[in-house]
Amino acid sequence: MKHIVVLSLSTLLFFSCAEELIEKPDNLIPQDKMVLIIKEMAIINAAKGTNIGQLKDNGIEPTEFLFEKFKIDSAQYVDSDRYYASKPLLYETMYKDVEARLEKQRLKLEADKKINDSLNLVKKDAKKDLKQIEKTADKTKSVPQ
Repeated sequence: MKHIVVLSLSTLLFFSCAEELIEKPDNLIPQDKMVLIIKEMAIINAAKGTNIGQLKDNGIEPTEFLFEKFKIDSAQYVDSDRYYASKPLLYETMYKDVEARLEKQRLKLEADKKINDSLNLVKKDAKKDLKQIEKTADKTKSVPQ
């Protein structure tokens, strides 16, 4: 009898945990697209903290731009975000994916910056060498032979 009660409670607990807290919206944004949107939102929020004046001067509303880019509206985004947030393990996985993508992009940008810095240094050194050659050439022209 004791085993039946434990089994019944375990079964009830299992099925109650599997219950959907929020019904899946009809216009749900697919998970892979939602990850891209969240990544872009993170970038926008970071940009707002540093370049909000430039964005306003150019008449750019970043969130509206993002919605247009992904062809969604704010209600669809909110409904989808709420749905995914009601599934904590899935939501955590999505945010880990976002974090990994941002880190990959950061590393690529750092590598590109190093390459550009190296190229600029080479150009600067080449200009310096060219000026040195020109000075030497000017001196040899002005000396009578």
